[in-house]
Amino acid sequence: MYSIIRLIDRPERKDKMANWFHEKWGIPLEAYLESMDECLANKSGIPSWYVAVDGNRIIGGLGVIENDFHDRKDLSPNVCAVYVEEEYRKQGIAGALLNFVCEDMKRFGIDTLYLVTDHTGFYERYGWEFYCMAQGDGEEEMTRLYIHR
Repeated sequence: MYSIIRLIDRPERKDKMANWFHEKWGIPLEAYLESMDECLANKSGIPSWYVAVDGNRIIGGLGVIENDFHDRKDLSPNVCAVYVEEEYRKQGIAGALLNFVCEDMKRFGIDTLYLVTDHTGFYERYGWEFYCMAQGDGEEEMTRLYIHR
């Protein structure tokens, strides 16, 4: 059994969440801490951070930021850093997180979200549609960009 936590509801978890995302994606810890501080300061929906927890253990998570390091700055905001621990995969946790964030963003008046990924077929299961190709910052290959409305 797991639950989904919004950082804005549990600010005391900021450091643990930032460390977890940093370990999964290799993005500097300071970048996550800065984004999470902004989330807690403005509470406007962007940025926002979420984790799925099993007891005290973070088992999955994602964020919502303005742009997930791609050239289509006009397509915003972006779901980012989607990750579920390997032993918890194929249990619907990623889908629950995605559905949760889409509903939560509606509370902020945001009903369209974007997401960049190399996966094909996965996000479609949760109502996402392929939208276009985008150029990732510093990437040679184009990547798939999805939309959820």
